[in-house]
Amino acid sequence: MPQHTVTWEGGRRFTGRTDDGRESRFDVPVAMGGEGTAPSPMEAVLHALAACSAVDVVAILEKMRCPPASLRVEVDAERAADHPRVYTSIDVLFVVTGEVPEKKLARAIALSAGTFCSVGAMLGATARIAHRYELR
Repeated sequence: MPQHTVTWEGGRRFTGRTDDGRESRFDVPVAMGGEGTAPSPMEAVLHALAACSAVDVVAILEKMRCPPASLRVEVDAERAADHPRVYTSIDVLFVVTGEVPEKKLARAIALSAGTFCSVGAMLGATARIAHRYELR
């Protein structure tokens, strides 16, 4: 099993490393005592959800023989007022361009949300996750 480590770099900065040397940087906003140089751990969770969903949707559309020209995932979320301040509501917007039939895009998003995206499945334990799209 791969080992993941996080090392404190000073202040509120941390570096995560996989066992094969890939790195991620984390910080917190200035208002929380950080330098704001990298995503906070909770922001990284939203990035992970967006990336997981994007990977799925692109792969599914490619299998459907209608790959998008571009795809961007925008995520907006609300957190609980009390600690541990989990996400309680997450809105995921897919902005897609290209010759992608709307029904196929909707199906790809539904498959990601309901079957394939593990990050979404975990977050769904505490948050209502809504998915929508704009096809341009």
